Amino acid sequence: MYPKKELAQLVISACHQFNIDTVVISPGSRNAPLTIGFSNHPEIETLSVVDERCAAFFALGIAQQKQKPVAVLCTSGSALLNYYPAIAEAFYSDIPLVVISADRPKHLIDIGDGQTIRQENVFEKHILFSANLIENPKFKTRNSQLIGEALQLATSQKGPVHINVPFDEPLYETVDKLKEFHFPNISMSSLDNANIDYQKLANIWNNAEKKMLVIGVNYPDAELHSLMDLYSEDDSVLIFTETTSNLYHDKAINAIDQLIFSLDDDEFTALQPDILITFGGMIVSKRIKRFLRDYQPKHHWNIDEKKATNTFFCLSEFIQTKPVDFFSKFNKIINKKESDYQPKWLKIRDYRRIKHAEYLSQIKHSDFKVFEQALQSIPNHCQLQISNSAIIRYAQLFTLKNTLNVFCNRGTSGIDGSTSTAIGAAFANEKQTVFITGDLSFFYDSNALWNTNIPNNFRIILINNSGGGIFKIIPGPSTTDALKYFETPHCLTAEQFSKMYGFEYQKAYSTNTVSEALKDFYTASNQPKILEIFTPSLENDIVLKDYFKYIK
Repeated sequence: MYPKKELAQLVISACHQFNIDTVVISPGSRNAPLTIGFSNHPEIETLSVVDERCAAFFALGIAQQKQKPVAVLCTSGSALLNYYPAIAEAFYSDIPLVVISADRPKHLIDIGDGQTIRQENVFEKHILFSANLIENPKFKTRNSQLIGEALQLATSQKGPVHINVPFDEPLYETVDKLKEFHFPNISMSSLDNANIDYQKLANIWNNAEKKMLVIGVNYPDAELHSLMDLYSEDDSVLIFTETTSNLYHDKAINAIDQLIFSLDDDEFTALQPDILITFGGMIVSKRIKRFLRDYQPKHHWNIDEKKATNTFFCLSEFIQTKPVDFFSKFNKIINKKESDYQPKWLKIRDYRRIKHAEYLSQIKHSDFKVFEQALQSIPNHCQLQISNSAIIRYAQLFTLKNTLNVFCNRGTSGIDGSTSTAIGAAFANEKQTVFITGDLSFFYDSNALWNTNIPNNFRIILINNSGGGIFKIIPGPSTTDALKYFETPHCLTAEQFSKMYGFEYQKAYSTNTVSEALKDFYTASNQPKILEIFTPSLENDIVLKDYFKYIK
């Protein structure tokens, strides 16, 4: 059973030909022709998620793991606007998300019909391409070209595209089979590595005594990981990795804030690099941003396939290629240089790590202590999803197991779809997925659990400190008389949510009860699990601030 409407058949055929095999559908009537077609296609998996905001983040999590386009489909009207947060995240995180929206024909827009808004180009500031189709046989060639360009861009440029599909009634007529369509191959310009002057860059590199690599968000990549070995063995190079970089080296500085939080002007000057190389996605650490903006390197080279990111206001070279391609060539023509740069800072790093362990051994139950317990408990070879705000910042202070793959929505750094993304990632990955989240992020995205596609081995560690703890940590909010509007205190728990959505539920209030709860938390079960850990709201920020004083 397939839709009778040729335009719907055209869209479905295009998705199949461009290797889209997963479509997340939210219910509605105007999208009925597409819903009928996708759900009956033998080579396309369709998943139903009611809340469009959750559906889009769920699809984003699947695309994050599969590293290929995933489509979302909704009805007309405000349903479409609920996709926007996930579209913005996909845009800044380079994740291929194909947004397909049903619409009214133009003659029915702005005449008072329900579920009708101006949908064309509605995402134009955060989209790679908008294909506005027309339901008329005369426009079949035009529609085919637009759809083909949109889907090819989503694949090649790794980002979101929008296909807006207007349908007039009737919507539910069906036929027995799909027509065959052929879509033109759009010529996409490839990156020309020939214009990169490797020898010039190597000459600058080889003469410098202080070089720094700062690595942001990266999908796990064994080849890239191996290419970094050369730099970890060069005394003139410091490697700074973030939790989301998925790069682990014994000689890397993985807890950036732990090292640089308490440095003075002389120490910052000593740390200031001559050359800075950056690659990967967004940087979490505000302190590394502030340091490199105040103590700028002579040369900053940013490596990226798509766009130059001038995070530190001193970009001197945009190297437009894949990092793995750059380092494969660059590593062959550079030399190691004698220097005390790396040994000096690794010695300070090791001292900080000792103080870190000492401090954790003596503190009471708190957010910080819970993080130590949670991160140590995660089994090897799991996928770790982390929510935003204070949660990702706590994670940045710890050395994680090098078998973990770590992800966080750092494109826009919002809390709005962290749970939905984690569930999508869990659905798409055979490894066990562990999601660590804060209370505001969890409750804000609580509709994420309204999803029948959650695997039984999915685990949520919910750290509930009764409000937005980040606003007690950062300077500013506590100096005002409006703290309750920043922090949003509450008395909510996840217990009833767990019952309603079929999760096993445990709770803990102390270091001992957390340890006890974690013992069998990851074992096989017939339901996904939530462990809610309550921490003292009034003490968490004090524990964290005292930590930075202690490790100095």
